[in-house]
Amino acid sequence: MTGSATSAVAAAPANEGDGRIGLEINDFTLRDHLGATHSLKSLAGKQGTVVVFLGADCPLVKQYAPRLTELADEFKNQGVNFVGINSNRQDSATEIAASVRTTGLNFPVLKDVGNVVADQLRAVRTPEVFLLDADGVVRYWGRIDDQYGFMQGVAYQKAAPGRRDLAEAIREVLADKDVSVAVTSAPGCLIGRVRETDTSGEVTYTNQIARIFQNHCVECHRPGEIAPFAMTTYDEVLGWGDMIKEVVREQRMPPWHADKQYGHFSNDVSLTDEEKGQIYAWVDAGCPEGEQSDLPAPREFATGWQMPQPDLVLAMGEKPFHVPATGYVDYKYFTVDPGFTEDMWVQAAEARPGNREVVHHIIVFVKSPNDRSQGFGALSGFLVATAPGAKPMIAPDGMAKFIPKGSKLVFQMHYTPNGRATDDLSSVGLKFVKASEVQHRLETKSAANPFFAIPAFESDYAVDAYKKFRHDSLLVSLYPHMHLRGKAFRYTAIYPDGKEEVLLDVPRYDFNWQNTYVFDEPKFMPKGTRLYAKAVFDNSEENLANPDPSREVTFGEQTYDEMMIGFFDAVELNKSSDLPGNKQRDEKVARQPNENDSASND
Repeated sequence: MTGSATSAVAAAPANEGDGRIGLEINDFTLRDHLGATHSLKSLAGKQGTVVVFLGADCPLVKQYAPRLTELADEFKNQGVNFVGINSNRQDSATEIAASVRTTGLNFPVLKDVGNVVADQLRAVRTPEVFLLDADGVVRYWGRIDDQYGFMQGVAYQKAAPGRRDLAEAIREVLADKDVSVAVTSAPGCLIGRVRETDTSGEVTYTNQIARIFQNHCVECHRPGEIAPFAMTTYDEVLGWGDMIKEVVREQRMPPWHADKQYGHFSNDVSLTDEEKGQIYAWVDAGCPEGEQSDLPAPREFATGWQMPQPDLVLAMGEKPFHVPATGYVDYKYFTVDPGFTEDMWVQAAEARPGNREVVHHIIVFVKSPNDRSQGFGALSGFLVATAPGAKPMIAPDGMAKFIPKGSKLVFQMHYTPNGRATDDLSSVGLKFVKASEVQHRLETKSAANPFFAIPAFESDYAVDAYKKFRHDSLLVSLYPHMHLRGKAFRYTAIYPDGKEEVLLDVPRYDFNWQNTYVFDEPKFMPKGTRLYAKAVFDNSEENLANPDPSREVTFGEQTYDEMMIGFFDAVELNKSSDLPGNKQRDEKVARQPNENDSASND
């Protein structure tokens, strides 16, 4: 696609918005994704024009596209038109056309070849909006509203916007008033600008960067997986260089939140300081490609499943669940009868979202035939879970999870509407192992505390709990769980001799990336060891993900409530019921309170 752009920007006084407010934007000409040429003058509204910068693969653009369409419809009859501009070097005409089609945008989207218009308006991110009045003067610059974004590197999503910044600005301009909030911060993806490339450096894509991406990124950043864009080739990553540098610097990506001081984990995807330095140097040099002969062979990944090919795949139901376009969706539960007529041992399991755009997390529980209890508290047979960034459950050699014959599987589904009504039919894959090959029964347990009340506006509220090991045990993995007010989480082993060891510290918890932390080698927990879990919550206004800081928050299933659960996977050694040949079952004991468990909160 080719295009041209011409624009004159009048000198602006030194005012808010780094000089953007008060800029007079003269006419420019660009081509749309179909090749038709448009000028700003031909598309401008009689009373004003909203210029919004877009990116084909930017997650926030996808979330805000329905909102932009609604706003364009709302103000069209009042003389305000919307114009989209794509300045990303990595977005082709075909990709822009596909984005317009799938997001349902109802206004023209123009291709800004060479970032000419983006540079002249000083646009930085997508989505980022500029509201021009009837004279072509910038009156508002920034975000659409405050519903989606990032805070300290952690993504947030509110159920509804607290302030409709763009809509308010348009109304004030139409009423011939000064815009009350003329500048806001626009979170989102950095525009993929054309940059000069310095080929004299040692770091290139082919000799270092491709290997880093293969080892840390491509598992998710490939077609069919959760990431918003692919990173399998040079052309795919070229325009994302500045954004990659930013998310690495802010530790948003790769999604790993454990403090390096504590524990060694087999699934650690974090970058070394050397790898980070190489990425920074590569981006600063303009992302040079290098010699093709240096390129590593493509890494092979499983298609469809990250676990070994499952022996059984079970859908959560016979028909999809309809997810509405907006609002909160209470946790949904779907019960499936797999028809097991004999005891089953599960060596690997993976919960697979049917529609990744709206499935936040899945937890699959085992409901034994003797279990008559109801609700979340009844679901003690934790089998497998998935959330963004999570890996499948693959038990160490000789270990497996147990499903008694006659059991049913319960899917707990958490949906996050993304602005478009859609459907989901998620599933779980199971890989079985013969009973004779199982040496230990792997179980998911927890140090949990449901008895807390987080005060309104409290920014640093601690809740703790512990679990005592009644047998010598091997601790396999840790999985902290909180909701939107979750701030930090730490596990500490308190051994019988009084010695303490921090096993895992998550100083910046992210509800959107719920990692399971799998030890390099299972850790031995002597009988009498207490696993101490401490969670910290932020219920203040500074937590932009907070649904309502004015409310006291207690334990509850829904996202706007809170949870304090320190899940962990472990096996109890020398326990008779661990052995498949012994038919004793622990179901009755598992449903009874354990006098060695305790919970408290500060």
